[in-house]
Amino acid sequence: MNLILDRNIKSSHWNMGSLSDADFPDFELATLENPWQNNEPYVSCIPEGDYICKRVDSPRYGNTFQVQDVEGRTHILFHWGNYERNTLGCILVGLTQIPSKDMIGSSRKGFAKFIKHTQGVNEFTLTIQ
Repeated sequence: MNLILDRNIKSSHWNMGSLSDADFPDFELATLENPWQNNEPYVSCIPEGDYICKRVDSPRYGNTFQVQDVEGRTHILFHWGNYERNTLGCILVGLTQIPSKDMIGSSRKGFAKFIKHTQGVNEFTLTIQ
């Protein structure tokens, strides 16, 4: 499985994007991340590129995926949250982008859709562009 995160709206406070799967054209989610801050932990999005994401059991978010091998960074998860303040360097997923309110909508529903889409998968490749 290869998921693609396309960062398509950027501001000084956040990056919004879409998460898609080329093999399943009907699968698309909104994403929200921190803005680029030189890959600093907890305040920056991660650099563009290809990453392996592995299934983990997070104490806070339960069954999810962690982005592996980001230089200088650890514990970068996919999880729910609506605002940039919820990211702490992670990738938030939801159903809609709402740039006028600096947020993504229906994050818990979007996260459930993400987990359902990755059912039976223990790792996938993530391409960030």
